[in-house]
Amino acid sequence: MIKSMTGYGRAQELIDGRDILVEIKSVNHRYYEFSARVPRAYGYLEEKMKSFLQGRISRGKVEVNVSIQRVEGADSLVEVNRELAREYVQALRGVKEELGLIDDLSLSVAARFPDVFTVRRAVEDEETIWSGVQKVAAAAVERFVSMRETEGAKMKADIESRLDFIGDTVARIEEEAPKTVDEYRARLYAKMAEVLSSTQIDDQRILAEAALFADRVAVDEETVRLKSHIEQYRQILTHDEPVGRKLDFLTQEVNRETNTIGSKAQNLEIARMVVDLKSEIEKIREQIQNIE
Repeated sequence: MIKSMTGYGRAQELIDGRDILVEIKSVNHRYYEFSARVPRAYGYLEEKMKSFLQGRISRGKVEVNVSIQRVEGADSLVEVNRELAREYVQALRGVKEELGLIDDLSLSVAARFPDVFTVRRAVEDEETIWSGVQKVAAAAVERFVSMRETEGAKMKADIESRLDFIGDTVARIEEEAPKTVDEYRARLYAKMAEVLSSTQIDDQRILAEAALFADRVAVDEETVRLKSHIEQYRQILTHDEPVGRKLDFLTQEVNRETNTIGSKAQNLEIARMVVDLKSEIEKIREQIQNIE
């Protein structure tokens, strides 16, 4: 399936207490070029993300943005200093006996003792983080590729319609080309009749001159190759693999054959058709520059 090199995909999900967002966007580029923005604490994700996408994207300038926000308290651990709590309790009970106080010691009271409870952030496991990011990235890639395919389908339809026009024009050139020789022969005969009005015209010489002219302006080989290239175009457009480079090369060949026809053309109508062909070829080239 034809894919555009322009695409965008976004996915966001809450995984293991982390709000993970992955955005992928790309524009056309001759090769695969990757860049990423990831939180400083998760720098190791950049290389993992590059490898993850490289097998799914063959061409294009790809930019990835990864955002990871911790849900408050989700990665926190509460630690209890039991020895310190025990010391607090023993000290309070000693004061109680010494001063004859009422023993109203409770858990809520103990919880307010300084340094008995401490909160620290849990150590994050890289593979666990990557597992979550990869899951979100997979969803973003799916949407990204879907957009590329949608754009690619539009481009394919546009190229096919232009190929139809090129094919029809080549057929018209094949019909028009023989007329060029007939017209030349008629002009040559009229010119010689004017110059040699008092002398018999050599028909064999006229035919020989016309044959030489026909050989110079013949475009049969070019039109045959053009029709072959058009058929190759249609076949390549059905491939599932990336085809941008193949189409680019084929476009150069189509343009070369068209230029040759233009240089041989001794017919105003064919010259006009060549201009139309070159216009369509340029529009195809513009489309191909954005095909993966």
